[in-house]
Parts: sequence; structure tokens; C-alpha cells
Amino acid sequence: MFPRELFPPSPPCSCGICLGYCRRPGWWSVEEAAAALEAGYGTRMMCELSPEFTFGVLSPAFRGNEADLSFQVNAGNGCTFLKENLCELYGTGYQPLECRFCHHSRTGRGRQCHVALEKDWHSMAGQRLVLRWMHTHSIFEKYGLTPGSSRAP
Repeated sequence: MFPRELFPPSPPCSCGICLGYCRRPGWWSVEEAAAALEAGYGTRMMCELSPEFTFGVLSPAFRGNEADLSFQVNAGNGCTFLKENLCELYGTGYQPLECRFCHHSRTGRGRQCHVALEKDWHSMAGQRLVLRWMHTHSIFEKYGLTPGSSRAP
């Protein structure tokens, strides 16, 4: 279980710093991502793979990366849920924990949140969820990957 109490929601803000955070999709906890999948948001997620390809993370997609792996070429397109500088997930109960937590007044704390979420995803529950999502969206077939290989989570 992810320690949410360590990363409470921040007040809403649309300053340049906070909007900058919104352009790069934040991460859900594994539990939150599972709920978002159940709510039908799977087609607007992407899978970010660790540099070593040892685990993956489901996050809101960059525009152009919906239901796919994360590709740096689309990073400049911003989060698929950011519309006219507002988050479509705000107030729905499905906004990622990292998005709710990060704020211009919490300098340096975003990294702590990110590391904690990384540990949450680098778990059996996290990787089962990633595999389920990858199968649902035919990621293995699309890229010729084999589950459990050194090139797939």
C-alpha cells in the first residue's frame, strides 16, 4: 500500500511553474492507476519503461502516445489530459497522486514523491497491472516483445 499521507494534495494553482509540472504527466500510485483503468482511462495512458527495462509505469499519456509506450519524441506534446491549461482529471478522483502533490511551494519535494511512486510500481502488483494493460493494448505484438524478456517488463 502506497503511503499517500506523506504526499497530501496541494492547493490548485495555474502559475507558470505549476503548469510546467502539468505538461509532463505525473504518476498514479499502482492502486490509483488500477482504479483509473476500471473507470475507462486505459486508452489515454502510456507505459513508461525504466532505463534498464526492468519495470514499467502506467501514466497519463503524452498527446500522441495514447495506449502505447512512452516515446520522447512526443514529450513536448504535453499531457493528454491538459486542455486549455486545465486538467480534465481535476476533481474526478482520478488525478494522479504526483499531479495532486507537486506545487511551486514544495520545492524539492516532488523528487521524494516520484521516488516513492517508482518503488510502488517496481512491485509485483505494479508489474501485473502493466502487463495486463500491455496485453489489452497489444503492445507486445506491436513491438515484437516477449513478456519477461530483457526488453519488456
